[in-house]
Amino acid sequence: MQDDVALYDTDGPVAVVTMNRPQKRNALSSELKARLVELLKKAEADENIAVVILRGNGKSFCAGADISPNPAKAEYQGDALKTHAHHSKTLDFHMTPWLLRKPIIASVQGHAMGAGCEFAMMCDITIAADSAIFGEPEIRFASIGSAVIMPWIIGHKRARELLYLGDTITAARAEQIGMINIVVPEAELEDRTIKYAHRLALIGKETLSAAKMAINRGIEAQGFQDGMKSGVATVAMIHTSDIEADKNFYDKVSEKGPAEAFRWRNAQFKE
Repeated sequence: MQDDVALYDTDGPVAVVTMNRPQKRNALSSELKARLVELLKKAEADENIAVVILRGNGKSFCAGADISPNPAKAEYQGDALKTHAHHSKTLDFHMTPWLLRKPIIASVQGHAMGAGCEFAMMCDITIAADSAIFGEPEIRFASIGSAVIMPWIIGHKRARELLYLGDTITAARAEQIGMINIVVPEAELEDRTIKYAHRLALIGKETLSAAKMAINRGIEAQGFQDGMKSGVATVAMIHTSDIEADKNFYDKVSEKGPAEAFRWRNAQFKE
């Protein structure tokens, strides 16, 4: 269905899962997150599928969490335990690509911001258009992502710089620091991603799964999953605090919408 928030297609041994909220730059609503988990697990269960591509329709891969006014937020706002449970559930969503046996390739155009950037980093391989932009700007409105994966991917020093200031980087810079694997011309992104996926699918499914498991277990032995869960406790603390920057930002969201709120806040960080 074209009106579904996420779509599923196959190309031989390759499954393609597409975020389909182009009018919202594929911002991650609760509905979209649930549908993505469903479709990724569908690909995992299909014995004919060896590799999965995760992409987004429209101008952007994913603009991050959907921060549009949401009455459901009132259910946990101000309650530490409920806030922790909410962010733990969000972390479970982000961990989906990591925990699946089959390799997942993120195909990124436009913006991969906030939770969208985290989701792309959780994938096994990331291929990006040369025009793509990456970053996690949440700290600018007194927030921290539920899945603080960046230090594990690019190292502590570079992650501190990006996460402390909320700055964005180009695809070329993201490749240089190891955040992504490959940069291609924007017009070639879809074709190059499919070709890469089919090349990867030439490897036996069992061997690919074993290789992914071996790599993941080595990283997990260093405390990866415990680190992710520990980060959620800090995130919950921030989200139950009364912080002026957070209030001012969300007042702007309510008054003028997310796009204008981002413009207002980012203007204060111009060099």
